[in-house]
Amino acid sequence: MSGGVDSSVAATHLAGKDYDLSAVYMRNWDSADETGTDNNCAWKKDWEDVQKICRILDLPVELIDLSKEYWLRVFAPALQQWENGMTPNPDIWCNREIKFGALLDRLRDQYPGTYLATGHYARIGWSFDDRPKLMRPKDRHKDQTYYLSSLSEASLQKALFPLSNLTKGEVRDLAKRYSLPTASREESMGLCFVGERRRFHDFLNQYLTPKPGKIVNEDGEVIGEHQGLWRYTIGQGAKLRGMPTRMYVSKKDHEKNEVMVVPSSNHPSLLFDSIISSDWHWIWHDHHISQLDSEKGFQATVKFRHMMSAVPCRIKREQGNIVIVFDEQQKAVSPGQVAVVWKGDWCLGCGTISQAL
Repeated sequence: MSGGVDSSVAATHLAGKDYDLSAVYMRNWDSADETGTDNNCAWKKDWEDVQKICRILDLPVELIDLSKEYWLRVFAPALQQWENGMTPNPDIWCNREIKFGALLDRLRDQYPGTYLATGHYARIGWSFDDRPKLMRPKDRHKDQTYYLSSLSEASLQKALFPLSNLTKGEVRDLAKRYSLPTASREESMGLCFVGERRRFHDFLNQYLTPKPGKIVNEDGEVIGEHQGLWRYTIGQGAKLRGMPTRMYVSKKDHEKNEVMVVPSSNHPSLLFDSIISSDWHWIWHDHHISQLDSEKGFQATVKFRHMMSAVPCRIKREQGNIVIVFDEQQKAVSPGQVAVVWKGDWCLGCGTISQAL
């Protein structure tokens, strides 16, 4: 339970069924590492809300501190990627490494046979041979299968998603009907360790040493200086003084420590035909797709950002890598982003983008 309305309603839903049910609050970030104190820390408010809900539902609840595991398995690798000019998605790896990784492993050791229920908007389907399939939920707008795409089949086998057949509006209505104190709580947005009130670049500056480099135009002319590749995202506007038009980031070169900019958000260099992933993960690790090794590949849909519509593509395997070819060119694709693919409503897996072409 996170302290939000979704996990509160998920717990309430399960409390009315025949489960041996208990709750856990997962603490992933130690703000004392940044400020030296936990006073006025957001996680304490979340923990208080979780305890309020559990008192209402008469559920035992415990806090499990996984901040060390989160730092080592999620944050530190992401920090390295940011420093190298990539655009990682820590929330995806948190679900795999922490929530359905370190947490589930610890609960299994303590309570054999444990299932883990969350407030994610996702659904589990089953194949004819009784294998779990990660499926889109009823509420397509809130669909969170993107963030769950890196789970293993074994973890998915032990997952429960009670909100799979509810919309966000229905969840809010249920929370009010149950008089839950989290009913009117606002949505939690952004990375868990950054929060909503801090600028992302200011946060990263606490951990990364400035690394000045050149900002160049498409002709290679130096038109400015940057203080670190992590300050820029492909496709975003670049604030440069003295330019006759607004400039947009089109490329980040880690070896040269350079940022390239172009004079239009629709510049050809911001349009991409395909992406390559060298670390692809199928939820079914032995998934056999007959067309994967063919010249054309197989038809599917892909997202490389959560807040985008899935776009048609063809997927094939070449020299051990997964190559995804868009049916239509896509804008502002960044190495480090996570590409997730679906066959209809079925989420098949994901991979980190190593190259966009």
